[in-house]
Amino acid sequence: MIDPLGRWAAHGYKPDYAGLLTYSGLPYTEDPAELEGVDVAIVGAPTDDLVSERPGARYGPRAIRAASSLAGPHLEAGVDALEALTVVDFGDAAVIPGDPVSTQSAIAAAVGDVVAAGALPIVLGGDHSIAEPDVRAAAAPHGPVGLVQFDTHTDTWPDVLGAELSHGTPMFRLVEAGIVDPERYVQIGIRGYTHGEEVWAWQRERGIVTHPMHEVRERGIGAVVDDAIARVGAGPAYLSVDVDVLDPAFAPGTGTPEPGGMTSLELLAGCRGVAAGVELIGADVVEVLPESVGSRDITAQVADRAVREILTGIAVRRSGK
Repeated sequence: MIDPLGRWAAHGYKPDYAGLLTYSGLPYTEDPAELEGVDVAIVGAPTDDLVSERPGARYGPRAIRAASSLAGPHLEAGVDALEALTVVDFGDAAVIPGDPVSTQSAIAAAVGDVVAAGALPIVLGGDHSIAEPDVRAAAAPHGPVGLVQFDTHTDTWPDVLGAELSHGTPMFRLVEAGIVDPERYVQIGIRGYTHGEEVWAWQRERGIVTHPMHEVRERGIGAVVDDAIARVGAGPAYLSVDVDVLDPAFAPGTGTPEPGGMTSLELLAGCRGVAAGVELIGADVVEVLPESVGSRDITAQVADRAVREILTGIAVRRSGK
């Protein structure tokens, strides 16, 4: 395992623009044998072959790593997730540009290695189609799992422009395959103009719960997250975060921006709350289209903070606080 902080050990940390690029300067490995004893592994899924609008999310994992914040205690939660948990960067899945089927198999294999080692995967996207192989691999030891999804869009279309494999279809496919239990599936932040009645009818028939953006605005993120946790209940659950749930003022670099979304503060609180409140088996943060470099890219920066809040929530839950 490579320690990117090795040459800076005497100084405690390295500048974010120097050395090997790993998430928050974490140790790096691509060897599944080195995952023994690891609590959480970061996996990159750099692909955007299945987007219906703007491409560029293939650069998301690298941008999130470049924007990732240094280790340190969370002021509000009172825990340093990177001290409380053993976390490594497991590198990127072996994606094949132009071959989404092989790419999804590679993502599932990388996440499967993490799961087989007893660690929890957090996957950096990539477009939202990566949720299908992520959840399939994370759920494999458990059977049907719960799902909490922060998103502008439901991603429960049966197809997008006739394509059944798309960033707009992963949740439909996961429910239809019996991998996600629809009665333990909650969507938060949905808004906009793209959802037809056939989507809502399909969701109602299966018991999927949606908390649209106007409800988050009216009730507050805390109340909505409490309801989501109660709905998911006991048992394994996955967390999927599409950064387009944010208002474009906070995350302009995404494939299908929709004005009227969450603030960064709302999303970060929501991520930490869900991760602390459910039996998390995996998570992803997707649809970052970087427009700048490192911490100057505000969408990558907020995506990193979403990952850190998920890690903090996991640490809080395991601490029993």
